[in-house]
Amino acid sequence: MRQLIRGRTLSFHADPVEVENAFTYHEDGAVLVEDGKIVATGDYATLRADGLPEIDHRPNLILPGFIDTHIHFPQVQVVASWGAQLLDWLNTYTFPEEARFSQQGHAPAMAEKFLDLLVHHGTTTAVAFCSVHPQSAEALFSAAEARNMAMIAGKVMMDRNAPEAVLDTPQQGYDDSKALIEKWHGRGRQRYAITPRFAITSTPQQMEMAGQLAREHPDCHIQTHLSENLDEIAFTLSLYPQARDYLDIYETYGLLGDKILLGHSIHLEEREIARMAETGSHPVFCPTSNLFLGSGLFDEGGLRARGIRAGIATDIGGGTSYSMLQTMNEGYKILQLRGQKLHPFAAFHWATRGNALVLGMEDRIGTLAAGTDADLVVLNSRATPAMTLRMERATTLAEELFILQIMGDDRAIAQTYVAGKPML
Repeated sequence: MRQLIRGRTLSFHADPVEVENAFTYHEDGAVLVEDGKIVATGDYATLRADGLPEIDHRPNLILPGFIDTHIHFPQVQVVASWGAQLLDWLNTYTFPEEARFSQQGHAPAMAEKFLDLLVHHGTTTAVAFCSVHPQSAEALFSAAEARNMAMIAGKVMMDRNAPEAVLDTPQQGYDDSKALIEKWHGRGRQRYAITPRFAITSTPQQMEMAGQLAREHPDCHIQTHLSENLDEIAFTLSLYPQARDYLDIYETYGLLGDKILLGHSIHLEEREIARMAETGSHPVFCPTSNLFLGSGLFDEGGLRARGIRAGIATDIGGGTSYSMLQTMNEGYKILQLRGQKLHPFAAFHWATRGNALVLGMEDRIGTLAAGTDADLVVLNSRATPAMTLRMERATTLAEELFILQIMGDDRAIAQTYVAGKPML
């Protein structure tokens, strides 16, 4: 069915850090949608037609749906677990929780709640770590397919340094991942991410299997973790004494390139930065998690200056909010401590088109361009009394976006559309 979704529309066609006039804004705009795709975006007066069904979201803003490039699906019930840094947090909270995903019926129930939380926070695509159990990935892909929701996910491969209940073997990790790729990768809007959790929980034999999967399926994404915490780095290098640095482990097994997403990437050596730039590999900034676990301050400006394009993400459950608005809020503060600025135009570009570029999916998601999937978020900048009071003094679009970025959360999400279908 063809319909017109009316409101103030905002979409980026370039990075506002690099280009002036990087976005298109229509004060009385509309998005014309048909069969889950955007047919056109422009002025309402131009797109309206007699008999065409309309949904009117004025005075709210319509943007592309948010994209979350690093999130842990099995950690939905350990968000806000007190008082640990990374390695203790994994052993105390994460691994016992992920063991529950072997239980009959648990993963499907959690998948529905997980996707509900994403859309209630305006997120329409996520790159998700599942548990080691292949049924966790099956559950997430099945639930996302039922909603026609673009999901990139993979079961973690991990064969050491964790409880037996969350371990596989190198061969099992390969076989399970291979079967999931063959069933789900490219099926509808689903894509697979080869997922060695991180070098600490994978033996060299398993890392070799991950590299083999990457060679056999070069169009799959790869997701893992890098240099989140100083103790993590020291432990990793003790396990791989031949490695020049942490990144060298992934490089040794052929995992670097524009398909890899390296969660955190905080404490990087000069050689690592150079190789990330040369290979087109993508770090992912997870601000609420980095602050919650006391991990460190991401250097967005320094990496950008080297030509490295980073993603931004919630990292639930080390992260503390499903909201990309709150993620951009905490990201702003971290960059302030770095002596860097995150302008609201840059922030909203990052959470939409910027993350789509990182994923190589800007032709499908992240903008309001004709021909792309009709994933939209409708934002209410007066969602709370405090925001309403602040908006009385806002005179520009940039000010309004910054109010949403700093004060907004799920209450600011007036509607989320997935493939043209309202989800709230």
